[in-house]
Amino acid sequence: MTNTKTSRRPVKTLIAGLVLGVAAAAAIPVLAHGPRQAAPMGMMGGAGFMGSPERIDRMVEHLLRDLNATDAQRAQVKQIAQAAAADLKTQREASRGLHEQAMQLFTQPTVDANAVEALRQQRMAQMDQSSRRMSQAMIEISRVLTPEQRTQLAERMKQRAERWKERRQRHEGQERRN
Repeated sequence: MTNTKTSRRPVKTLIAGLVLGVAAAAAIPVLAHGPRQAAPMGMMGGAGFMGSPERIDRMVEHLLRDLNATDAQRAQVKQIAQAAAADLKTQREASRGLHEQAMQLFTQPTVDANAVEALRQQRMAQMDQSSRRMSQAMIEISRVLTPEQRTQLAERMKQRAERWKERRQRHEGQERRN
């Protein structure tokens, strides 16, 4: 006679592992670029295009700080960022639906491998669409800025990335000691 609780444990563990595996697989493309390095010129990946219009305007002002950007450049970059944010918000909402579908698939008594693969392909297509939209926004912004401004901005973003790397290393060192 087998204990029913004991015989269910491997199934629950398997389902939990599968759910975690899908979450990890979805995160790999983001993690592969490292923190805040997914988009060119340091727009902080998709995070630079998230939030309220006021937050996006503040991000643009911060981005253009010390670049001697004209009022016209600032207005154009804000308009580009706002449009990208609206598009990406719609895409994020669609992505949430895919995430919910994944959770439903992995909690079924029998996991349908074909359905999981189809959903994975949909999620990858959605991530590609978001990446494409962010790149489009960056190209549009690069056309507004002068070559000198882009060079200054790239240098500032490089310094920022180095500071983030140092912070991450310090944090990892503290975690190892604890």
